[in-house]
Formats: sequence, structure tokens, C-alpha cells
Amino acid sequence: MTTAYLVNHTHWDREWYFSIMDEQVLGEQLFTEVLDELEAHPTANFCLDGQVSIVDEYVAIHPEAKARIQRLVNESRLFIGPWYTQTDALMPTAESIIRNLIIGIKDTEGNYGKPMMIGYLPDSFGFNAQMPTLLRQVGIDNMVFWRGINFKRQAGSTYFRWHGIGNKEIVALNFPFGYFTGQITPEAKQKLNEFVEQKYDPAIKFESEHDQNEDVLIPSGIDQMNIVKNISQTVEQINSISEYHTEISTYPEFVELIRHRSESLPEYRGELRLPTYARVHRSIGSVRSKLKRENFRLEQKLLKRVEPLCVIGHKVGVNIGNGLLTKAWKKLLKCQPHDSLGGSVSENVAKDIWQRYKEVDELVDGIENMVKKKIAQYLKLTSSQLLVFNTDPHEFDGYKKVDIVASTKKIKIKGMEDAEIVSSKYHPAREHILMQTPHGEDYTDEPSYYELRVRGKVQLPALGYKVFKVIDSNEKLPEITAGKFGSYGIISNGKQAIEFSDGEITLINDGTKIKNFISLLDQPNDGDTYDFSPYKDFKEQELPFQSVGISKGKHDVMTLRGSASLPLDLVDYTEENPRYGKLSYSLDIWFNELGQVAVKLLVDNQINSHRLRVCFSPQINTDEVRAEIQAGYVTTKNEPIDSDWQKEFVEKPVNLYNFDKSLNLIDADKYFTFWGYGQKEYQYEDGRLKVTLMATTGELGKPNLKWRPGRASGDTTSQGHIMMATPSAQEKGQNKFVFAFKLDDGKFSEEENNQLTNKWLQPNISYQLQGLNVFINRLDNKIWAIEKTPRIPEHIELLNLPKEIMVSALYPSVTDSNSYILRLENLTNQAVMLPDFIRDKGQVVNALEEPSDEQQISPYDLISIKLSI
Repeated sequence: MTTAYLVNHTHWDREWYFSIMDEQVLGEQLFTEVLDELEAHPTANFCLDGQVSIVDEYVAIHPEAKARIQRLVNESRLFIGPWYTQTDALMPTAESIIRNLIIGIKDTEGNYGKPMMIGYLPDSFGFNAQMPTLLRQVGIDNMVFWRGINFKRQAGSTYFRWHGIGNKEIVALNFPFGYFTGQITPEAKQKLNEFVEQKYDPAIKFESEHDQNEDVLIPSGIDQMNIVKNISQTVEQINSISEYHTEISTYPEFVELIRHRSESLPEYRGELRLPTYARVHRSIGSVRSKLKRENFRLEQKLLKRVEPLCVIGHKVGVNIGNGLLTKAWKKLLKCQPHDSLGGSVSENVAKDIWQRYKEVDELVDGIENMVKKKIAQYLKLTSSQLLVFNTDPHEFDGYKKVDIVASTKKIKIKGMEDAEIVSSKYHPAREHILMQTPHGEDYTDEPSYYELRVRGKVQLPALGYKVFKVIDSNEKLPEITAGKFGSYGIISNGKQAIEFSDGEITLINDGTKIKNFISLLDQPNDGDTYDFSPYKDFKEQELPFQSVGISKGKHDVMTLRGSASLPLDLVDYTEENPRYGKLSYSLDIWFNELGQVAVKLLVDNQINSHRLRVCFSPQINTDEVRAEIQAGYVTTKNEPIDSDWQKEFVEKPVNLYNFDKSLNLIDADKYFTFWGYGQKEYQYEDGRLKVTLMATTGELGKPNLKWRPGRASGDTTSQGHIMMATPSAQEKGQNKFVFAFKLDDGKFSEEENNQLTNKWLQPNISYQLQGLNVFINRLDNKIWAIEKTPRIPEHIELLNLPKEIMVSALYPSVTDSNSYILRLENLTNQAVMLPDFIRDKGQVVNALEEPSDEQQISPYDLISIKLSI
């Protein structure tokens, strides 16, 4: 006889159309009732949605409840963790997902007891193919989820062994009808026969018939729903009615039950994004693109700049408390649940997300400011010296940008070659400026000065810093000069050229011209903040560029300008007297030092409800895209879509895919690569790679979309709900997009691509101890001079890795104040041995800093090493 294991839980969106403040009001009542019910009924248990942040917020309101929670967790009747917040599984970078688990597990252990070690994500809009690999970093060997699977096309069972791209695998458990499959409401109790016969038993039957499962998981709960009162009595009544037997259970108990039969489970490898039993919003990578780009920028700022800087600082005595870094991560992770990072939120919530982004930015800027100035003070630097950092554990020999305050442009930076000024700002002299002196207040005149950004070739130690001398020169530094705009322009790096002629961008490669190589495409968007949707029969149109200018320097920059008059809103596409708005754009293109073509696109958006994409036509003979995702690569190929797709899917399984950093089109003797900076969605059709830049909309949810028939997502057409306007999701005004591309001859190498991606993302970090403008770095004016400073060297190198060893993260240890964690990644299909000096110098651990016996980095995997500072 089939047995149903009933797990009582609540699903707790931190924010959605309601804010975190609203959520805390709801939680204050509900969580108290949960504790009361559990204490009154020893046979009951409850899962608090697998994220500890909501428990922290409740305890902040009810500190007296902490001991109650600890006791119930210890009794295995209240389940919290392992996540800090329930992450989206497609948009964040791999390291964000790992940090979410590390912080969630460590906070749960430190405050409440043993976390629920279940990869519990009941409502995320699909899953990247590396979730097994990421979960195994913290010792989790399972996942419980809802959306994204199709049993006929994929695993063939509700329970299966899910392999990552490499060697890691987990046991995956799906509830095909959602986390509310066995939702027992007060009304369901009153109509228990109807509930069992029409909802409960059919769900058990479906799950049992997939791979003949005699034991099935039935979650009982829904969004912000309270604990089922007197659940033992209700289950007894269900058993008297049902064709099946029901037991009160927990997620850990049921996972253990399935784990015992794991060898007999079917296997699957790949992503889970098919909208068969539930919507996955395959085009959610398009919407509120500003949020996604800002999230990526802050991820990179933490990972590439601030955390390694803290390790360098600690080496020379500048000790930044781990609490500040954790606080920054927590604020960022609060922006990464599926609704928040997806962008399917109300206006009020969008403001909250931007406020958290602002706070993260201020925190990490302040940490960086403190480390840099303290080191400069320890070194007793003068204003004629420049401190330059390399936060990557590989030696650097190439171009960096540095920021300098100088009284003249007639300077030279000793040790920097091929230098030029890329931007400058003049500050005129000021009179009668207040000074604080040992004898009191005094006044002086402040001279004029320049803020200069200088680019030049330098050599830097691995994971360290170096001091450069700024000296006076007889000649000004070379400076980029803007040219006049016209109808023709060309730039070249000696091997390739970009030409603009007759309104078209052409790439010239070894004398071969590839016309219309890059273009901008636009079309109306009838979608909402969950999905792009085509509007009637209006197709994409190519946007025109009207003029070109060339800024001359050591690296010429081509600037293309264009504008288009487009229908102001959707209705204007069909009105007899339509209104029009203006879409203006400026595209800067240059060949950078890495051999890429770098691009900065500025778009002044003054129209509503449209999708903008950048399109590449590189003439690569392939029907596949090799896409970098979290800690690996996947190959995507357009799947045929039946005309009657609605018989199988609840939304159209459109061939739109997500990626993390790079996309590759690979031919036998050449390949094309696109590098994104926060862009998350692409489509490949008819030999053209289209990357979504933005898809704007004015509504949270709309019914009956072309690709998503039926009800609106987001409850807006549910009973008693209302439609919600989202004017900020129209993304009016200035929008900035950064990306790069490269067409190369030869065979594609994942290793070379990974190295180039890492170099492209490496930041420029410099510092000058000067007094002319103490607001260039915001905290400079409050970090006072030090009376007694330690002696530290002018040149330091902490760790020098072979170039083929790639780094996922480098940050201060959370368990040992005198150590740091080096997490290495292998984004290739061949195992990489750890260098002997790393094994000798450090200890291999998992992401929780627990000892591990791994000695190599398996294909498409990560490994963590704990090193002494």
C-alpha cells in the first residue's frame, strides 16, 4: 500500500507584492502560534521554509522566544536553515549561492541548533545544472523542489539521482503539484471528504505511479500559512477516508527514506527549466534588468575587490572584522530570492531592494577605503606616491587604471609604461580655506588641481600591492582626444578592425568583412514583471545608428550615436493617431589590451513596454551555444516546439536560456565569445546570437499572455486581488550596459576562456594619500593620522598561483581569524591537481571549513583550501 508522508510547513516569501516590513508583521503572529502549537502537541513538527533570516527577524522582535526555538530545534520538531534566504537558482553567481548556504548554516548552528541539511527550494523558477555541485560544497547531498521538471522528457520519476556537470550528485525529490499539494486549510477540514477525494488522493496517485513509488512526499502548507492545528487528529480522519495511508513526517526523514534506495533511482544530468506542471517564467531574465546588473556588479565588487583586500590588509595588520563582510553579504542575499532578483515585485519592494543595494555599496566602499588608507599610513606614503593593488593570486603584467590627484598633467608614474590620461576633471583654486593646526585654526589658499584617471602598463605582485612614484615631467601625459562625428569611421588593433559605413557595423577579420556584425534590436513587449511577451504580430526591428566619431589615443574608441522614434506605449502601435517617444543610444567600442572588443552602451529610454537586445552575426557554423553557468558550462540547442504545446506545458517552453558570464559559438576552426556584465538571458536563432539588455513593462502580472495563457502570475487576477502598476519597471531614463566580444581563429579552449574572463573582470584598485580632496574616498576625512605605525614593506605578495589554477573566491576565514579561504574552480572537463605548495601550505576543507580529503579539483567542480595569513 502506498504511504504518504505529510510534512507541515509554511512557504515564506520575504517580499513580493508585500514588503519585508509587512512580512515581519505577518510573521510576528504566525511564528508565535507555531511555537505555541508545537509546545502543546508533542507529536507535531513544522518546517519554517528553509531560511534562517526570517527566524532572525522574528527573534529580534521576540528575544524571549530564542530559547523556545532552540529547544524545538534540538527536539527535531522545528526545522530551519540551511539557507540564509531562499535563493534564486539561475541569476546569482555560484559564489553567492554557496555563501547563502554558508551563512545560513553557520547562523543556524550558532543561534538555534542543527540546521535542516536539505537543499530546500520549493518555489524557485527553475534550477541551473550545477545545483548538485553547489550543494555538495557544504555537505548537502539532496534537494527538495517543485518547478522545472518534466518526467517524460527528463528523470522519469519524482525521485531521482541528479548529477552536476562534473562528478557530484545528489538525491532530488520533486513535488509535482507544488508545496501546497496537501494544503489543509480550515475549509479543507470542514470538507475533508471532498479534499481527500478530489485533491489529496489524486496527488498521491500521480506521484506513486511515476517509477512505482510506494512512499510519496506530500507537503502541507502554502504562502504565509499557519501550522495545521491538531494535525494528528486530522491525519487520523484522512486515513479513515483515503485510499492510501498517511503518516506525519519531516523532510529529513523522507530524504533518508529515499536515500536508502538511491542506487535504484533513475539518473538525470542537466538544468530543470521545463514549464510542465508549473510555470518557470523562462523570460524572467529580461525584466527589471537594472536590478540584475546591479546585483552582478556588487557580487564582483565583494569577490574581486573587497574580500581579497581584507586578506591583504590582515597580512600587514589592518584587521577588518568578519562581521562587516557578513553584513554586506546578508544584505545582498536578501535581494536574491526568486521574486526579488527576478524582479517580479511591487514598486514598494523594488525601492527596498535598491536601498539594500545602496547599503551594500556603502559598506564595501567603506571597507575598501579603510584598508587602503591604513596601509598607506603604515607605509608613510606622501602625495607623490601611489599604492596599486592586485587582488588576484596570479602575477599581473598588463594594463591598469589608476586614480591620481595632481596639480598638473605634466607628470610621470615611475614603473608604468605606455601611460595615457583617459579622463580628467579640473578643480580651480580656492581661497581662505580652514585648517586645523597644533596652535588652533588657521586659513590658507588651496591650489588648483586635477583628478586624473591614467591607464598604463605595470607589473604587480600576486595577491599584494606595490608602491609607485609620481614624478614631475617636462611633458604632459598623452590624453585621449575626441574626434568629430560623421558618417564613416574605422578602428583597428592591427589584426582586426571595426568599420562603420552606410549605417552598418562591420567586423574585418584577416581581410574578410562580416557585415552587420553587431546591431540593436527592439520590439514591443506585452509582458509583465515575470515574462516578456510578443505583442500581436509586431516583430523585432533593427535600430539605426546615424553618426560615428573616433576618439584618438593609444586605444582608439569608436562612438556610434543613434536614435529612433517609436510608439510611446503598446496602444500606440495600433492607434490611428499614435503618440511617439524617443529612444536614444550611444555605443562606445574599442579593442582592449586583452584582445577583446569592449563595449559600453548608454540608452536613454523614453518609451514604454519594449524589449531591447544586442545581436551578433559572427558567421559561425553551429547550431549550439556553449554557455557559462554557475561553476561550469552547458551546451544549449533550440528544441522544437509543437504547435499544440499547451497540451504539455503551462507556458511556452521558448528557447530563451540563462547564463552567468560568457557565451561561445564554436566552429571547427574559429569561435565567437560574448562576455556579459550582469546580462542574464540569450537566444540563438538563424546564426544570430541575441542577448537581452532590457524588457520594460508597467505591470506586476497580466493574464492571457501569448506565451503564458490563463491567469496572471503574481496573484493579480486571483479572487480579491488587484492589478498592480510597476512604473519603475519601465526603466525610463539612462541605462548603462557593459559587455565585450571576440572573434578568434583556432580551437576553443575552456581553460583559455576562463583565464580571459577572469582577467576581464579584474578590478583596478589604487590609492593616493593626499589632502586636496578627501571626499574622493568618502571616509578619508574621518580616518585620522596614526601616531605610531607598524613597519610594513612597500611590496608584498601573499600567494602566487600557476595561471591554470582559477579562483572562485578568496576571503577571510569565518572560523579562524588568522586564516583565509581560497576556493578554486575548475571549469574544464579534465581534473586539475592541486599544486604541491598549496597542499603543503594549507588544509583542504569544504565550504563550511570542515576537513576534506580531496586532493584534486574534479571537472566542473570547486575545492576550498584554508591557508594561514
